[in-house]
Amino acid sequence: MLRFVVLLVVGSLLFMILRATVRSFLTGLTGTAGGGRRATGRTRDELVKDPVCQTYVPRSRAIARQTDSGPRYFCSGTCAERFLAGSTERGRGRS
Repeated sequence: MLRFVVLLVVGSLLFMILRATVRSFLTGLTGTAGGGRRATGRTRDELVKDPVCQTYVPRSRAIARQTDSGPRYFCSGTCAERFLAGSTERGRGRS
């Protein structure tokens, strides 16, 4: 009888470990946890391209500047200044 109880406990523990491992693997693989729900704490951020240095930056980290053609996103304040200075010079007729 004692052997049966120990076997039952060990079997239950192995089942729980296996189930947790499979769930963890599937969550990492698909980014969702059961039923199509979003995994907590993880959201995807769209990448935007800096028009000056051609670097891709997550939109949440990009420096945004409003221009005549709409919002532009930059990897740094330096690139934003270079772009705005260049557009000012082009507007005056300089290339």
